[in-house]
Amino acid sequence: MTKKVFFVLALMLIASSALCAQTPAGAAASDSKWAIYIGAGFAMAIASGLCGLAQGKAVAACAEAMARNPGAADNIKFALILGLALIESLALYTLVIVFAKVG
Repeated sequence: MTKKVFFVLALMLIASSALCAQTPAGAAASDSKWAIYIGAGFAMAIASGLCGLAQGKAVAACAEAMARNPGAADNIKFALILGLALIESLALYTLVIVFAKVG
């Protein structure tokens, strides 16, 4: 296992100089815009997917907590709303960054 990890790290170190090389002076900067669009799409997809998973887990935990302790339902609902707002902010911040980078 450690040999595989070492090999991957060595490969990344060797490939990083070629991947991060500066473009030639005569090349247009707009040739690499496609990578920004694809990266922004992947970022939004990952952020939205993880937000959906987190919100589903939070709602399930809230429903279970209210079923176990109905007397604390008001406090649990407040914690749920606060948690869902913070989870959703991840997707909104990612959307703002995508618009700033692509636009």
